[in-house]
Amino acid sequence: MEETEVEQLLDYCEKLQDELVDLKFQQNENKQLIMLDMLKEIVKACEETEKQQKESIRFGLESPDFEVSISNLKRYLQVRCRENGIWL
Repeated sequence: MEETEVEQLLDYCEKLQDELVDLKFQQNENKQLIMLDMLKEIVKACEETEKQQKESIRFGLESPDFEVSISNLKRYLQVRCRENGIWL
């Protein structure tokens, strides 16, 4: 091969590599946005359930004992978010 052909081939390979890196970044960003939305919904649901639990206690209604489980789940999500730099 001639030197110019080799240079063109190298340039083409570098361009493809850059496009691949960009594509991987976009895919990771999309996954991160999906995960962020999902985590927000889970935290919101946990907070609403905790609120319902408090109201059932306040009004003397019988309710299942799930407060500890919800607190553990919420704490787990908060720790995982903090570890991954996701702030809700």
